Amino acid sequence: MTRAPHDPRARRPHGPGDAWVDGPQGRFWGRFGAAGLLLAHPDAGVLLQLRAEWSHLGGTWGIPGGARHDEHETAREGALREAEEEAGVRPEFVSVLAESVLDLGYWSYTTVLARAETLFEPVIGDAESVSLRWVPFADVAALPLHPGVAAGWPAWQEELAELDPELGLAIRG
Repeated sequence: MTRAPHDPRARRPHGPGDAWVDGPQGRFWGRFGAAGLLLAHPDAGVLLQLRAEWSHLGGTWGIPGGARHDEHETAREGALREAEEEAGVRPEFVSVLAESVLDLGYWSYTTVLARAETLFEPVIGDAESVSLRWVPFADVAALPLHPGVAAGWPAWQEELAELDPELGLAIRG
């Protein structure tokens, strides 16, 4: 893992989607919803981000992601943008396989399931990440995961295995 050439501790400017949304099931970040990239590579596992302590649910491992910029940005676009900003994931390295949506009515989170076509070293791009690393599939559940990732991981792992035969071999051993 390397650090970006700029100061990664500096916060990005807030955009129109950067706001809390309150509703009957709680408070969530992203006026237009949020999205993240679950990026898998058959030899390396999945790319995970250790969230900074000051951030919401800091100290947990999650996926690069965040608020969708505006009402016109698709979840896929948002997930790819956030992954590039936070972890240096270049879009040309990514093949999107599927999307998994948690829709609460007043807010939604889309997990974009994808395969990394090229293994690369992630780069911390902002203050939201303490660490980024490729985690072997079998080791993911043993980490202190963000609750959303912990809840989704079993189904996402199975879906990745079904969508991509090479990932399936790596996941199922």
